[in-house]
Amino acid sequence: MADEVEPTPPAGAQRPAAASAPSPPKPVRAADDKVYTWPYLTRNEFLCTIAVMAFLTVWSFGIDAPLEEIANPTKTPNPSKAPWYFLGLQESLVYFDPWYAGVVLPSLIIIGLMAIPYIDVNPKGQGYYTFAERRFAISVFLFGFLVLWVALVILGVFFRGPGWNLFWPWQEWDPHKVAALTNVDLHALACGWREALCIRSEFLAAVFGALFVGGFYAVGAILFYIARKEKAAAEGWVRFGVKAFLFLSMMLLPLKMILRHAFNIKYIWVTPWFNI
Repeated sequence: MADEVEPTPPAGAQRPAAASAPSPPKPVRAADDKVYTWPYLTRNEFLCTIAVMAFLTVWSFGIDAPLEEIANPTKTPNPSKAPWYFLGLQESLVYFDPWYAGVVLPSLIIIGLMAIPYIDVNPKGQGYYTFAERRFAISVFLFGFLVLWVALVILGVFFRGPGWNLFWPWQEWDPHKVAALTNVDLHALACGWREALCIRSEFLAAVFGALFVGGFYAVGAILFYIARKEKAAAEGWVRFGVKAFLFLSMMLLPLKMILRHAFNIKYIWVTPWFNI
């Protein structure tokens, strides 16, 4: 029996389309939570820049900032203030020795602000800048900038009057105001309570101050570990220790300010060579 041959279609006729296999379903992609720097981030930064410039322009019209006369050594202004961008350092001179307030402490704060965001790494990797992902790094940086710098500048500009005394905004700057010298060192604080507890030896005073500062770092490191315990194992003890040291060194300034204004404590560590 002869095989059946499929008839040849006439010229110009189209062959019937072969049945195509069904295409596999496309994988469902998760929602993409990433955005591009341009235009989203750049646009927001540009708008913030315009808003800040507008605020500073309007503010500059309302503040009297005249050019004063050439410095006269026979007429010292009271108070004698540094330029506004140095008033944070001048304010810290109230609480520490000049070498520490002007060199060591600012260096530790600046190094800490630069290093902590890199030391406090995100286990998810790079590219996460939201507060939920970098809560510690952003909080520390804002505290170091807004509190340890901007707040001290505002304090020196608007609240420090003649004699570098503190004045509230509603108080008149009295050039004849004399502040009572009630500040005492930490080791001599017990002298007002009981004579037997008074430390009069320079060596014992230095040892007492060293123990207090060492205890501050030890207790602070323990509390820091309790609060950040989940990060210690992942980061390693060296990195975690450096981060704790820089953070506690930054917190030493507000601690000293509280001791000075609340308890009239001048220095917490007194030695023949330096005072802190």
